[in-house]
Amino acid sequence: MEVVWRATAIYLFLLFLTRVIGKRELGQMTAFELVVLVTMGDLVQQGVTQEDYSMTGAMLAVGTFGGLTVLLSWVSWRFPRSRTALEGMPVVVVHEGAVREDVMRLERFPVSELHEAMREQGIEDVREVRVGVLEPDGKLSFVKYDGEQQPAPDKTAG
Repeated sequence: MEVVWRATAIYLFLLFLTRVIGKRELGQMTAFELVVLVTMGDLVQQGVTQEDYSMTGAMLAVGTFGGLTVLLSWVSWRFPRSRTALEGMPVVVVHEGAVREDVMRLERFPVSELHEAMREQGIEDVREVRVGVLEPDGKLSFVKYDGEQQPAPDKTAG
C-alpha cells in the first residue's frame, strides 16, 4: 500500500510541476528536454517503488498514475471550476491586431515564436489577427479579421 501513497505523492508533484513549467515549454520540447523527461521517469520510478523491482510494485505505481489521471479527468468534467487549476486556461496574446507584450512576458513566450506560428497558419502580419490565443496545451490559435475594418498600422506590431 505504501507504493500507492508514494505514487500519489509523485503524481501530484508532477501535476504541479507541469502547471508551473508553463504552456510554451510543454508544447515545444527539444530533443534534450525529451531525454530529461525520460530520465525523470526513471528517477520517479525509483522514488515510488523504493527500488522495488517486482512486477507488483511496478503495476501498482503505473496503475496509481493511470487511476489518478482518470480521477482528475472526471473531477475536471464533473466540477468545471476545477478545470483552471487542473488543465490551465487559454490566454489572449494578440488582441485587435496588437501583441499583448505583458501577457507574452508573463507566459515567457517569445514574439518570434508567435510570428512563426502565424506564418504556419498563413498569416503574414499581426494586424490581420483579431484574436490570438495561447491554448492550455501550448498551441496557438488565431481568429482573423473577416473582411472588416482592420486596426490602423501599429509601428510596434510586427
